[in-house]
Amino acid sequence: MKNRQFIVFALLLACPLLLHGQETSLCGKESCNKGYIRHPWYGKKVGYIGDSITDPNCYGDNIKKYWDFLKEWLDITPYVYGVSGRQWNDVPRQAEQLKKEHGEDVDAIVVLMGTNDFNSSVPVGTWFTEKEEQVMAARGETKKLETRKRRIPIMTNDTYKGRINIGLSHLKKMFPDKQIVLLTPLHRSLAEFGEKNVQPDESYQNKCGEYVDAYVQAIKEAGNLWGVPVIDFNSVTGMNPMIEEQLIYFYDSGYDRLHPNTNGQERMAHTLMYQLLSLPASF
Repeated sequence: MKNRQFIVFALLLACPLLLHGQETSLCGKESCNKGYIRHPWYGKKVGYIGDSITDPNCYGDNIKKYWDFLKEWLDITPYVYGVSGRQWNDVPRQAEQLKKEHGEDVDAIVVLMGTNDFNSSVPVGTWFTEKEEQVMAARGETKKLETRKRRIPIMTNDTYKGRINIGLSHLKKMFPDKQIVLLTPLHRSLAEFGEKNVQPDESYQNKCGEYVDAYVQAIKEAGNLWGVPVIDFNSVTGMNPMIEEQLIYFYDSGYDRLHPNTNGQERMAHTLMYQLLSLPASF
């Protein structure tokens, strides 16, 4: 009976979302005054850290970015620091720039990074080193020193996981009371930008023998290791440029099957908007 009551209550909460358009039911002040649900990220200030998929200068006005749609739909103020071609080792720099320019005047930070680490064949690596140490412990007896194995996060820019450790350590220390959300890298297909920049599709391994899946999985693992929510963009956006019919979401079927076009960015934004309903933007 209690379960049924909970389901009915949840459906009642969802009704305004089902019966009304997103611009009014999720965002509009007028709708909120009428008792509709207000999106928890409405009107927030959000920092965006990333690469070309986030970079406002990538294709310029030819592509409207996902954060621009969220600005329009949720009245979010975007602080955008994504730069084309950057990898996880650039996260600390982007975070420091955000801190320098906006200080504490930011509610949340979204990080979409990793596809260029794959393309550049950065070794995936491991999260920790282990060594034996003595530690004081007690279990119903007088405390004493015991020898136990201890794991220590690897902080190195030589591996993907080491870079993530450094990046999230910086973010957690610089913004300890802010919401930080990780997005997994999108699926990728052929990108041919010239004689010296040809990126095979994801059915091929990179030069260090890894498929892109390993770089996606590492972001998921990082969420648990660092206590950061992860939205699996690789799956929940529903976009896969390896499917010819889905190239409607990517910039050019001839030479750029990597970057989402405006339609793809809008689909990303729709996905992110609904995924973020389950997360607070501020505390």
